[in-house]
Amino acid sequence: QAAVSQPASVSANPGETVTISCSGLSSSSYVGWYQQKVPGTAPVTVISANSNRPSGIPSRFSGSKSGTTGTLTISGVQAEDEAVYYCGGYDGSTDITVTRGNGEVR
Repeated sequence: QAAVSQPASVSANPGETVTISCSGLSSSSYVGWYQQKVPGTAPVTVISANSNRPSGIPSRFSGSKSGTTGTLTISGVQAEDEAVYYCGGYDGSTDITVTRGNGEVR
């Protein structure tokens, strides 16, 4: 899995829609998205396998992948969504990810 890249930061007002891209993925890989609110703590998975939202993650979080680019969308962003968001590319159904990029929402 090659290194991926994301925008350094994204600013938004509450209620707006935020999109974060993750480029440089393999066309055959899956993308996952991970939210880290406090530095040094374990990230929380908000999207797995391109578009799957784990239980407990608000419906305003959605994901997609087209070609070599993955996208995380937060529809109606809230103050509590302020965090660093990491993307990771992985092959097959393995839980092992390669996370190289980060995007901060503030």
